[in-house]
Amino acid sequence: MVFVNCGGGGYWFFEHASWNGLTVADLVMPWFVFIIGTSVALAFYAMMKRGVSRIQLFRKLTWRTMILLVIGFCFLNYGPADGPLSWSWARIPGVLQRLGFTYFIVASMQTCFSIKDIDGYQFDTWWASVRDIVLYWPEWIIVVILELLWLCLTFLLPVPGCPRGYLGPGGIGDDGKYPNCTGGAAGYIDKWLLGEDHMYHHPTCKEMYKTTQPFDPEGTLGTINSIVLAFFGLQAGKIILMYRQQPLSILKRFLIWAVLLGFISAILTKCTQNEGFIPINKNLWSLSFVTTLSCFSFVLLGIMFYVIDVKKWWGGQPFIFPGMNSILIYVASSLLGTYFPFRWEMKYATSHAEPLFQHLLATSLWVLIAYLFYKKKFFLKI
Repeated sequence: MVFVNCGGGGYWFFEHASWNGLTVADLVMPWFVFIIGTSVALAFYAMMKRGVSRIQLFRKLTWRTMILLVIGFCFLNYGPADGPLSWSWARIPGVLQRLGFTYFIVASMQTCFSIKDIDGYQFDTWWASVRDIVLYWPEWIIVVILELLWLCLTFLLPVPGCPRGYLGPGGIGDDGKYPNCTGGAAGYIDKWLLGEDHMYHHPTCKEMYKTTQPFDPEGTLGTINSIVLAFFGLQAGKIILMYRQQPLSILKRFLIWAVLLGFISAILTKCTQNEGFIPINKNLWSLSFVTTLSCFSFVLLGIMFYVIDVKKWWGGQPFIFPGMNSILIYVASSLLGTYFPFRWEMKYATSHAEPLFQHLLATSLWVLIAYLFYKKKFFLKI
């Protein structure tokens, strides 16, 4: 159900799934999105406790969002071989653009509806056991509305030449019946809003399904569900804050959320790759993709919380060092990651050993670079 060959050779699970299904590569960005929400809950609570006003928080989050959008658009949009950046072909969506917009919405919600004195809501009410949900009911209403919007646009929006609610890759998929319908409503909305010249022209489905249409995996409609995924991370942060004196309660609630979201995923997908109501699809950031990756994230965060915070078996080294300069390392690796010594032309690209060695060496080098920045006390913050 989960792992599918994406049409490449060698270490295929380093690549994204061609359409439905998951590979290891598909797990990375959703984890970042989830942790954005968790970090917002913890960081904004700490700042409010220090007396930072909501207006100051909004200014700060707006500035961070603008910086992320500018970096994503201007620095990660093209390579040196492309020449000067031109608006005529520049891709508007992107990873940092999605992260920035997701952060803006989630952080804005937390700024408007956060509660400074959460310790005042303990066990004196009938809803104390679910206070991490009840106290933030306006945020839940916003997220439910966003998800309803995604569902309505995805399944009810008429797309010319395509069946309503189409979630397929187009091209030769579905026996070639809908060659120009890649992504259904998601692709159609991006073409209408952004224009084909400003979208991604090499989606993961292109090789396997012989598609001819541009499709952006960081497009408009998928960003709605990116916000929903970050909101589940925000919920995890609230659990940590409200039950920080009760580690067992935190772990129990993480487990409950993981089971609930996993059960929803099983229903949506019918425990299959392609035959469910809403298949798991990273390109579309489908609802089942969000619930599945949120389930995984709650489990992973629970394990890390137990190992690092409860048992104190591990302090996070050496991976805490890239985290201290995350934007710098991300941008640098995106710009320089295709050059030696981070990558080279492999003699045995279809083998397992050489690609694995290349990825491990590149990761180790970036961790080392981050550690050197840490030793020099150089931190790039936005």
